[in-house]
Amino acid sequence: MMSAKLWAPALTACALATSIALVGCSKDPKDAQQAAAAQQMPPTEVGVIVAQPQSVEQSVELSGRTTAFEISEVRPQTSGVVLKRLFAEGSYVREGQALYEIDSRTNRASADSARAALTRQQANLNVLRIKEGRYRQLVGTNAISKQEYDDIVAQVKLAEADVAASRAEVKNAEINLGYSTVRSPISGQTNRSTITAGALVTANQEAPLVTVQRLDPIYVDINQSSAELLRLRQQLSKGSLDSSNNTKVKLKLEDGSDYGVEGRLAFSDASVNPDTGTVTLRAVFPNPNHLLLPGMFANAQIVQGVIPNAYLIPQAALTRTPTGQAMAMIVNAKGQVEPRPVTTVATQGKDWIVTEGLKAGDKVIVDGIAKVKPEQAVVAKPYQPQGAAPQGAQPAATTEQKATSNK
Repeated sequence: MMSAKLWAPALTACALATSIALVGCSKDPKDAQQAAAAQQMPPTEVGVIVAQPQSVEQSVELSGRTTAFEISEVRPQTSGVVLKRLFAEGSYVREGQALYEIDSRTNRASADSARAALTRQQANLNVLRIKEGRYRQLVGTNAISKQEYDDIVAQVKLAEADVAASRAEVKNAEINLGYSTVRSPISGQTNRSTITAGALVTANQEAPLVTVQRLDPIYVDINQSSAELLRLRQQLSKGSLDSSNNTKVKLKLEDGSDYGVEGRLAFSDASVNPDTGTVTLRAVFPNPNHLLLPGMFANAQIVQGVIPNAYLIPQAALTRTPTGQAMAMIVNAKGQVEPRPVTTVATQGKDWIVTEGLKAGDKVIVDGIAKVKPEQAVVAKPYQPQGAAPQGAQPAATTEQKATSNK
């Protein structure tokens, strides 16, 4: 017991001497302190995700406006006084439905006159044909000259031409008579009428009587920058983008809500607008309930292609060098931090779309990336987004459940 008490001061003195010797060997006392702290502290815990390749849709969100699928400005094709309006303003009309009734008395008289002229020409033709038949018999017996027979044959042919012209005049008169009832060229929704009963209209006048618009389906005209379109085409030419499913379009309405039906890309302009530097794209959307009206503003999300073997990495996991190079921190097989340059092409929600620099199974640091440096030993744990329940955690008991358990 006495020997232990005698040896204790000696051991303490040796330990103190050893510590002084170690501090004396270090060039910087701070480095020595950090090294000692590093030996004492456990490895830093970091949250990681495991990189898995997948096919990622590359989309772009562009602004646009809705346009009617078909527009018809209804104008009169005959002159006269409007007697009736035969539809309700703002109602849906079908193709061929009567919209206006124009006074038809003048056109009806013209049609009757054309029919009478046709009857007269037909009677004259019948007389000449009978005469031509008699002359044919007489010329066979040399009772009349060949010249007289040729003259009657020519008169028959002229009469036949007159009958054909009269028939055309009758048809034209009947068409004009039909124009006395103004009909809708297409099926669609009408707007307000520009004239009322009693108004005088003229054939092919400049102002339309009413406009009919087909709203189902409906167009959405979208403007895309020429630079973005050029980049897309370069990706397609390199084969880094699959365009087999690039026709889907989603729509977000003016109030921020999503339109429940997907559309398809139907048209891309062949030239660039020199004033805006944009190309017009046209998408078609079903519109059975007429929720979309012409002129509405909307944001269209166009799926331009599918990137095969891409990685979705949270934006917080990537940093940028002063030159703009994207960098990811990887936990390698030794449990150490390894910086890795990666290539990004776009974003999808809160994630970067990474196409180069990663391989399947890489552990990418998301949480704690600011606390680590290259070659530092770390402990990797699955990353839990902020607000998400930890894996295996049980939901908190409700007040009712607690009260039941207390009973």
